[in-house]
This record gives sequence, C-alpha cells and structure tokens, in this order.
Amino acid sequence: MDKFDLIVIGGGPAGYAAAMRGIDFGKKVCLIEMDRVGGAGIYNGALSSKTLWEMANKVSHINESLISGGRSPYEMSWKEVRKVLDEAIFERKFQYTCHIKLLQTESSNPLLHFERGKGSLVSKNEVKISNNGEEKIVWGEKIVLASGSRPRKLPNMEVDEEVIMTSDGIDNLKDYPESLVIVGAGVIGCEYATIFSNFGKTKVYLIDRQDHILPFEDEDISKMVAGNLEQHGVTIHHNANLERLEKQGDKVEYEISFPDGHHEIILVEKALLSIGRVPNIESLHLENAGVKMSKRGVHIGDVDTQTNIDNIYAVGDVSGRIALVNMGEIEARHAVEKAFGGKIEPLSYDNVCTIMFLRPEVAAVGLNETQCLKQNIPVKVVKIDYSVIARAIAMRKTQGFFKIIVTNDDQMRILGMRAVGEHASSAIQAVGLLIKMNAPIEVLSELIHPHPSIVEGIQECVRMLLNRSVFKSSVFKDKLACYSLVDGVKTPLERL
Repeated sequence: MDKFDLIVIGGGPAGYAAAMRGIDFGKKVCLIEMDRVGGAGIYNGALSSKTLWEMANKVSHINESLISGGRSPYEMSWKEVRKVLDEAIFERKFQYTCHIKLLQTESSNPLLHFERGKGSLVSKNEVKISNNGEEKIVWGEKIVLASGSRPRKLPNMEVDEEVIMTSDGIDNLKDYPESLVIVGAGVIGCEYATIFSNFGKTKVYLIDRQDHILPFEDEDISKMVAGNLEQHGVTIHHNANLERLEKQGDKVEYEISFPDGHHEIILVEKALLSIGRVPNIESLHLENAGVKMSKRGVHIGDVDTQTNIDNIYAVGDVSGRIALVNMGEIEARHAVEKAFGGKIEPLSYDNVCTIMFLRPEVAAVGLNETQCLKQNIPVKVVKIDYSVIARAIAMRKTQGFFKIIVTNDDQMRILGMRAVGEHASSAIQAVGLLIKMNAPIEVLSELIHPHPSIVEGIQECVRMLLNRSVFKSSVFKDKLACYSLVDGVKTPLERL
C-alpha cells in the first residue's frame, strides 16, 4: 500500500491549492481527481462564465456607441464566442496539465503523485481509488476532502442539459437561444441574464420568487441591476412561483403564478436552472471514517476546515460554507497549514471580497446594510455616486456608487463595503485589508491615490465620515449621502 503525508480528494481549485501547499511543506502528496483538473473553476463555472461575460460586455458597449451614432449594431456569432471560450479554457487547462507533469518529473523522487479516479474513504487514513473497474487503496496521515459541487436540480424535472439546462449545459449550446427562461434570481441567475441580454440575440425571462432580485443584497443595488436588465429587454417575473416547467417538443413551456392568483404560461426555446449548487459528498463514504455531516455539507463545526475526525479536513464547496473559488483556495491552504504548520489562528470570513458580474459589476466585502439591520448593529453609512468621480466621468461610465459601512462610534471601524460600477472589483481590496487589520478609516483618508482613478471615490467616502470631504453632502444631496442606522431608524448625519 502506497503511503502519503497528505491525500487530497478532488482536483478543483480548492483541492489543487491544498496539494500545492502540501508540497510547500515538503510533504509527499497524493492528488486524486476523477474528471478534469481545475473542476468548475475552469469548466462550466467561474472561468467560462466570466469569459462569456467579458465578451458580452464588450459587444454591448460597442453597440451602445454604434447605435447612438446611427450605425448598425455589431454582431458576434456564437461560433466566434465558442472559439474565444475554448481558447480561454484550453489556456488554463494547459497550465494545470503542464504544471502537474513537470512537478512529477522534476526529480527522481517527486513529492506530487497524481491519481485519476474516484476517491472514497475506507477508514480515517485509508482512501480507495476507483478508475474504470480497477481499485487500489492508499494511506494518508492527513486527508483533505475537496470534491466540489454540482448544480442543484428541481425534483421531478427532466434536465437533459440540451433544452432544460443547468450551468453545465451552456457548453452544449450550438447557437444563441432565441428565448431563454432563467429560474432563480440570485447572483448566478442574474449573471447569465446579463450575459445573454448583453449579446442582444436572446429574449431573456428571469423568474424571481421575491419582490426584488439579488435578495441578499441591499435594495439600491437590486434596483440598479434590475433596471439595467429590463432596459436590455429582460422580463423579470417578480413574486413569481414556478408551477411547472416541461419540454414541449424541442422547446420549453413554463407556468408561473402570482400572489393575486393569476397565472402566466410562456413558451421559450431553452430553460436554465440557477438555484444553487449541491456538495459532492455521496461518493466520499464519510461514514467509513466516522465523519459527521451538516445540513449543508461536511460538518466542520467551530474548528474551521477540520472535521470531527482530527486528521480529516473539508474545504471548498464540500464544506457548505461559501462556494467561491477564492474561498475554496484559502480554506485549502489554511487546512494544510493547520495540519502541518501548526497554524492556530482561525480562518476569518469577515473580509471575503466577492464580485458579481452584472451590469454594472458589483463588488462586495463584509456586511451590507440589510445584514446590519437584521443583526441590529448600529452603524454609520456613507455613499458617493460615480457621477462625482473624475475617472468615471472620463470613462463616460457614471452609473454606480460606493457605499461604506462603519461602526456607529468615534472609532468608525469598517464593517463592510459595496462597490457598484466600472472597475468595482478593483476598488474593494484595500477596504478588505482594513477590515482584516481592524484598522481605522484615517488610513484610507491619508493615502495618495493615483489620479484619476475610481478608488478616489473610496477616499472621498472616508473623508465625508471625517468631515473633511472635497464635495459636501449638504450641497450634493442627490450624489452624496451620510447617515446613521440605529434600531432600524435612518438619520441623516449633517456634514458641512
């Protein structure tokens, strides 16, 4: 039986990061992957959908200029889209493949051992690898579970990934759908609605069970994104309950009902289910090692990344926490550092930076207003419109805003930030660092930012809180805001 210091089950972003961190510690690592290294981080997930978003965004921006100048819109064929998408996926896949091969051949006794197959637990130290009818068992001192997730499906519904699809089925498209219904108005559903409406070739319908899309975000963000989707032809069914969705020949018919009792039946070419993801835990056979489960995934309790079995760790989507590539990688690295480096500092989820590829893009870190209200946390909120930021004016992209939330005291420690607009994702990292360091906002107010840049808006937000701003909220009341939220009551803060 082959023995390893570390066995990693799953070669997606989290599993790969765990294996590489194990090598950093000089440990002998076995990485097991049954399908494609890179997982949903490359295929049918982050890289592929964001490549589509980048192309769709460019097409939309080009056509805004062409149409406003009285010219015919630019059309990008699906064949051209597919070519760019395939190139992006191949480039990343090639990097992973070459990296693994070189690591396995760079010395006579390489630390990395890659196994193709399905990994499952036999005991707390033994893992069975199954591949095309052949089986072998390997032993590991430490084991990291990183088997990822798959798109959630609705019960009693046939998903053929051709007509009724999940995100996995986007890869099967041969052309732009003439019409598409998207079930689910969370981040991923809204991202795909943005992508297909930006290409301008598909009539998009979005089913929203609540009264506003992006239900976990603040209303000002939801309204802006929804307004832009509707301007690009998206029909949003608010407060809609999906009664049925079924194939009618080579098309899809869906029926929705509303609180007032009326129903609508609509026929479309394709349907896309975007209702979350399910961790891949069934094939792990956790019971063989005594690993406990939670309602969302592998149970890790208060000891971050570590299961109830002290040598087994769960990271990424399988942990049921935050299903993001960056968090999966951080959790994986943390787990290995905890296993071999004696790391005792807990992993913090307070400064997780995220980006939503919408129109406009939305970036987030820490708490939002809605969360503060629900948790009854007294806060101060400051908000600046993109239209008073020089770089946004120069780009002619003035739709958007920055919003920073701080504690309602003299220290004004940053609790969270939302950035909506062009370059939003590039603007939040400094705030994420301040949250992690628990540093005062004065740090940002004194930085010398490049000019003109979008991040100057963040500095102006902080200066408003400190009553040092260039523009005064009492003058530009429609562009600048500064207020407190205490016990659900919003009170303007007078600033000169």
